[in-house]
Amino acid sequence: MYAQAPENEFARDVREGLARDGQKTLSCRYLYDPVGSALFDAITCLAEYGLTRADARLVECHAAEIIARIPGHILLAELGSGSGAKTRPIMLRLGERLGRRRKVIYYPIDVSGAALERCARELASLGTIVPLETDYLEGLERVAEQRSPGETLLVLFLGSTIGNFEPEEAADFLAAVRSRLSPGDALLLGTDLVKPAAQMLLAYDDPAGVTAAFNLNLLGRINRELDGDFDLRQFEHVARYDGAAQRIEMHLRSRSDQVVTIGKAALVIEFAAGETIWTESSHKFRPEQIVALACAAGFRLERQWIDCEWPFAESLLRAQ
Repeated sequence: MYAQAPENEFARDVREGLARDGQKTLSCRYLYDPVGSALFDAITCLAEYGLTRADARLVECHAAEIIARIPGHILLAELGSGSGAKTRPIMLRLGERLGRRRKVIYYPIDVSGAALERCARELASLGTIVPLETDYLEGLERVAEQRSPGETLLVLFLGSTIGNFEPEEAADFLAAVRSRLSPGDALLLGTDLVKPAAQMLLAYDDPAGVTAAFNLNLLGRINRELDGDFDLRQFEHVARYDGAAQRIEMHLRSRSDQVVTIGKAALVIEFAAGETIWTESSHKFRPEQIVALACAAGFRLERQWIDCEWPFAESLLRAQ
């Protein structure tokens, strides 16, 4: 069963985001119900969406070096693990280092119970899997509390999820991660890099319409869970690139003047033709910006690898 936010929390966030003056918003965290998660899995297979494959290539190619650069007994945790598919090479290399002496211990942290169940099932042969169905920071805090003396924590934050944060929020989040780590612990941070706008826009507005379905499903989720009456045919998916902010924005644009009722959010909201709901930001980075962001949060750069086929970076950061 997937992790559904408490009804009042979802309703409150929807009400606050849609009733505000100016730009209407919905949090991207609500894109990932079972339908949304399945659609996102499909997105990662699209030819236009090279991000996931670049992320996986880098981890596969450099897993041995990543493990070799971290001394001591490593305890592995992953923020937003999903099914944990990209983590397999890390677990394999770590298992080789441990040999028969000790088992790999892996803490996948995710809000999706269904993804965690799949993760535990598919990686069970590689070690001890301890799923934590909670948010990133709470999960990381629980891992840190359970560690034994002498263990070094390696935290994976892949897929450029950090790009979904606004710049100040990203800085605060990395600082919060650092505060839960000890000196010498490590963070492997995946970040999508700036590339030609046309290439990036295709990744978020594919010709097959999979990303559009993923975005529109958020309105469907509101209908299903909060007694809404959105007519999904009266909204269209829009992807934009803001060059100054280095971000892709996903919006849902109203095709007409219309009124929508959301019963469990106690909300009746008017939309003008052309008005949008901003549902997600995906910030892109330059390599030097990643280093500056990490250093400001209390990390130092150990090593950075960049994929040439689809510009993407994996940065191994050590807590100072």
